[in-house]
Amino acid sequence: MSRARQPPLVTGISPNEGTPWTKVTIRGENLGTGPADLIGLSICGHNCLLTAEWMSASKIVCRVGPAKDDKGEIIVTTKSGGHGTSTVSFKLLKTEKIGILDQSAVWVDEMNYYDMRTDRNKGISPLSLRPANPLGIDVDKSKVPQKDLEAMFPGMSGDFTSENFSATWYLIENHSSTSFEQLRIAASNLRKQANKKNEGSLAYVKGGLSTFFEAQDALAAIHQKLEADGTEKVEGSMTQRLENVLNRASDTADTLFQEVLGRKDKADSTRNALNVLQRFKFLFNLPLNIERNIQKGDYDVVINDYEKAKSLFGNTEVQVFKKVYAEVETRIGALRSLLLDKLLETPSTLHDQKRYIRYLSDLHASGDPAWQCIVAQHKWILQLMQTCKDNYVKSQRVGPGGAGSGLDLEGDPRPSAVSRLSHTASLKRGSSFQTPGDASWRFKGPQQVSFVENLTDVVISQLPNFWKLWISYVNGSLFSETGEKSGQVEKSKKNARQRQNDFKKMIEEVTHRLVKLVRGALLPSSLSEAELRLYGGWETKSKLSAQWLTQIIHTVRVSHEALAALEIPNDLLQVIQDLLLDLRVHCLMVTLQQTTEDVKRLAEKEDWVVDNEGITSLPAQFEQCMVQMLQSLKEAMECKPGEVNIFQQEGTEDRACELCIGIMKAFINCLEQLSTKSDSDIDTSHMSVDIASPDLFSSIHEDFSPSPEQRLLIILSNCQHLEKHTFINLADHFEKHGFLGTEKITRVSAEAVRELDERLFESYIEKKADPIVGSLEPGIYAGYFDWKDCLPPTGVRNYLKEALVNMITVHAEVFTVSKELVPRVLSRIVESVAEEMSRLMQCVSSFSKNGALQARLEICALSDAIASYLTPESKTSFKQALEALPQLHSGADKKLLEELLNNFKSSMHLQLACFQASSVPPVKR
Repeated sequence: MSRARQPPLVTGISPNEGTPWTKVTIRGENLGTGPADLIGLSICGHNCLLTAEWMSASKIVCRVGPAKDDKGEIIVTTKSGGHGTSTVSFKLLKTEKIGILDQSAVWVDEMNYYDMRTDRNKGISPLSLRPANPLGIDVDKSKVPQKDLEAMFPGMSGDFTSENFSATWYLIENHSSTSFEQLRIAASNLRKQANKKNEGSLAYVKGGLSTFFEAQDALAAIHQKLEADGTEKVEGSMTQRLENVLNRASDTADTLFQEVLGRKDKADSTRNALNVLQRFKFLFNLPLNIERNIQKGDYDVVINDYEKAKSLFGNTEVQVFKKVYAEVETRIGALRSLLLDKLLETPSTLHDQKRYIRYLSDLHASGDPAWQCIVAQHKWILQLMQTCKDNYVKSQRVGPGGAGSGLDLEGDPRPSAVSRLSHTASLKRGSSFQTPGDASWRFKGPQQVSFVENLTDVVISQLPNFWKLWISYVNGSLFSETGEKSGQVEKSKKNARQRQNDFKKMIEEVTHRLVKLVRGALLPSSLSEAELRLYGGWETKSKLSAQWLTQIIHTVRVSHEALAALEIPNDLLQVIQDLLLDLRVHCLMVTLQQTTEDVKRLAEKEDWVVDNEGITSLPAQFEQCMVQMLQSLKEAMECKPGEVNIFQQEGTEDRACELCIGIMKAFINCLEQLSTKSDSDIDTSHMSVDIASPDLFSSIHEDFSPSPEQRLLIILSNCQHLEKHTFINLADHFEKHGFLGTEKITRVSAEAVRELDERLFESYIEKKADPIVGSLEPGIYAGYFDWKDCLPPTGVRNYLKEALVNMITVHAEVFTVSKELVPRVLSRIVESVAEEMSRLMQCVSSFSKNGALQARLEICALSDAIASYLTPESKTSFKQALEALPQLHSGADKKLLEELLNNFKSSMHLQLACFQASSVPPVKR
């Protein structure tokens, strides 16, 4: 036995109130197992079973009938559960009926009613009453894509109201997972619905048979009467009278209802007009709304409204709609022109450019707005660059205070381009970059430097957005989803491929213009005459210093790095690389030339203060000047990624080598000039003695002025220091900083300083040796001395002692300046003295015994006293002098010679001590 089902229970109705024939949805529990199980449904006491449509055990759809009760329950009766109950109620609203002759302030729609007898709807669209679920079972939507269904059933449709309805499509789409039993129940429901419709039609025919018979009888009677009156006169026939009666009735009806029907016609017209205005108020209000939204800048709203109007009324044939839509198109055309003007307006941000391009594409603007914007931006960048140059040239001609930039000598020249890029500062031509400090130290920097700074600012601030706009144009990201659907993205990509060469020429023009403007300001010789007229015009009163050129190199280099970071192809930026190479070479040459001038002025800084090694501060100042020069060239000599070595440019290495040699020779010339200055040419106000060596220059005071011989010695000492130390140190610095040709520079410089050293040394020896040598012969023959007739020797004569004293004086003078020069100077003087003694001895025709002994004594005494400074040449001279004398044969003569020599050495011990190497005290620096 099957268990009895629970009675139906209604728990909800939607809506819960309404007028008769309102469609409601009833929800509850146990509302039946199918359409056949539902045997009763009443709402507010009215039977609604005829309009009921069973959906499921918890849902029924029906229409409320004209019940007598205003409010009542919803009762469902089923075969399986019996009479049900309800927890909710429905309120029936009564409609006020208005007669055809009654006046009303509003128009009342004609009531749609449902014919209970014929199961037909009058005044209701068939689509509004079609069953949502014709099978009467739960719908289970399929996950099969719509495209796949269209491919499987071409030309068919799953809509059961369509002429091309496909049952298979419908089942796959709505009942793909429904069981076979449920489908069998659905088939049974369809058969019952078909039978019910057939039975309704037959019952309608059966019920109206009596009416048909009565109508047939009446028509037959009328036919008989008409036949009976057929013989009467035409004017008085029954047909004529009936026609007259009907005409009078029609005229009376027209007269009676003319006013009412006229009001109805006017009401119909007014209602239709109001319906049209209400239904299409969007279109009629659109022109005014477009104008308002344009003024507010709500272009997105305008575009959305336009797209909507275009889809609804773009192809309309209604004249009113055509007229209004034409006005809309006029407003949209004005908006296109406005947006295009804003797009081409400069300056503008990349965000605004993309926005206006998207608007124009959505409005289907003619042409290619994105490319027009790119062309306009290209012209704007070129105009900015040329205007920047013209302003600076004009301000240079007018006078200072134009577009120059301030500079603080105590600080950096200007904030670097790196700092400006990191802060993404906006372009401000003519702004002043100054660091805190004393205002008296500030001055305007060169116009060319400020111009390059601002010119690169123009490029760095404008070209990145220009490049990004092109990239967006290439990849189609300028367009909205509407543009993507309409194929504008693909069209844009195609246009971009066609215009790629044109854009490349634009970038080339910008970079070439940048390079030529910089060349016109800094390297005018690298441009032709025609290019100079366009990009030159600068008044170059003086050349830029190396410091400013270094700053310009840094600025251009940072600009190149910023553009390379945008992934602009290297071939488009090669001209900037070439400019950088030329600027680096120019900076190198200018630096070397300026260093040459600086070195020439070093002679003014000579204070003649020597240290313990006889060196003044001049070589150290020269070396420091060269090191500072090399350090200042670090920016120019450095090779960034992608750059070439500065010496790879043809001729650069040779020119740099010659200029470096020129610097060395300039300093050597300074030394030569210092050695030839007279006492009146020397500024002695700043001269002093090194207090670290109180034993040197002990007799010199603060107002001491070195003698020409002392200057020669100081310069000689400096020359030796240059050759042995300074040039070697500089060679290391040159190699460390990447200079080529260092070996040649060092070799030529050393040869030049050796030549100077030799000339100065010969000059000094000439000044010191000639007096000593010249005093020998007069001293020998003083007092009518004769080698043939002389007394026995008693000691060394005074002329020789005077010569030794003079050599001691030279020794003291040289030793005071530089002990390292002593052997070199004394050896040359000794060679001259020895050569003179040899000549004098060889010129004597004969010697007496006493004369030979006296000559041998003096020659031996002289050679023994200066033995430390004898050279092979001086030894040969002394040997030749002794060979010119007769030999000593007796032992007494030899003994006497030895005694006299000892006496001489003993008496001259203190004087001769300076000639002994061991007597030279060690010198500390």
